[in-house]
Amino acid sequence: MAAASLESAANFNAMMSLVPVLLLASLKCRRPDTADARFFKEVDMRGAGITRLLTGMLLTGCLLMVLVPGGRVLAAKTAAGRVTMEFDLSAYPAGKEVKLWLPYPVSSQYQEISDIRIDGDFREAAVYTDRVFQTPILYARWDRQAASRHLLLAFTARRQEVVRRDFPAREGAWDPADYRQWLRPNRLGPLNDQVRKLAAVIVAGRPGVAARARAIYDWVCDHMYRDPTTVGCGKGDVCALLKRPGGKCTDINSVFVTLCRAAGVPAREIFGIRLGKKPEQEITKWQHCWAEFFLPGYGWVPVDPADVRKMMLKEKLKLAAARAKSYREYFWGAWDPYRVELARGRDLILNPPQAGEPLNTFGYPYAEVDGQMLDFYQPESFKYRLTCRRLP
Repeated sequence: MAAASLESAANFNAMMSLVPVLLLASLKCRRPDTADARFFKEVDMRGAGITRLLTGMLLTGCLLMVLVPGGRVLAAKTAAGRVTMEFDLSAYPAGKEVKLWLPYPVSSQYQEISDIRIDGDFREAAVYTDRVFQTPILYARWDRQAASRHLLLAFTARRQEVVRRDFPAREGAWDPADYRQWLRPNRLGPLNDQVRKLAAVIVAGRPGVAARARAIYDWVCDHMYRDPTTVGCGKGDVCALLKRPGGKCTDINSVFVTLCRAAGVPAREIFGIRLGKKPEQEITKWQHCWAEFFLPGYGWVPVDPADVRKMMLKEKLKLAAARAKSYREYFWGAWDPYRVELARGRDLILNPPQAGEPLNTFGYPYAEVDGQMLDFYQPESFKYRLTCRRLP
């Protein structure tokens, strides 16, 4: 069939009607909404693009694809990179004890961590977890006589896309007491009257957990926005954000999590770092926060309304734009693979305990010089550098 003929609206619609048949006929394909589905690369379904797409399907017979709103097809893949974190705390005065805590990567259902390397001139170093969230922590200490203070942490991360939208027709029975940890307030995410009343308005007439979570997700996408002037990923100060709803990823996803908890939906933030897409990239300031909620009878469901608003800002999209709607539908029940989970939990007491107050989030390195916290939002003075080398 000629490419030119596919460009007409009539033939395009006819070809679109054949795609589900071709998808079902493809050998070795898996449903893209399973928990282990992989990253979806967007392919244009207009004009000659559909010819290349269909040809690829017929030649390989095993290409995993799924249609999304707007007539686009997504092709599954994973992402992998060699992440190197370098720390140099030598500039701080001699005669002071220096301690460093880093969120430490581990393998999980959706990521594989391998080839870990730890090097440096520290006096001691070990891997621990905190007692509440079991977040892994790499701890290092330099004594007062140290003239040099260097540490290197490198690891290979292979991450798969997560797509979980095949919800059961009927939600399972559950006991909220089993998920009390993810229904509790935290210091900057209180469940006060203001938060509870707003959550009640948003979820009114939505009896199910999934319906309530979706109502809150849509409200966050509609009412919050990405503010590029926000420092770091933001603090996730929910009450302040309800007054001025602009922020970055921790801000936006913390509002989602807190409103979910206020509506009786278990939810939590996840903190990590984005992987680079180029052969070599500096990722020092690529920290990211995303979220998930618990659906009874199904499990944890991925969401990222912050990335919806980020892409809307990047592409200058209005809420009604087709691409904005596509991003909203994608990040409801999905995470792309260009992210590595490092930590969970709010108000953390590290292990060994830090001298300062409980840590609001642990998406950044944390250090103290004689008990005084360093500003982790300032990598130039802290001092640290993160890089990513893309792997096949």
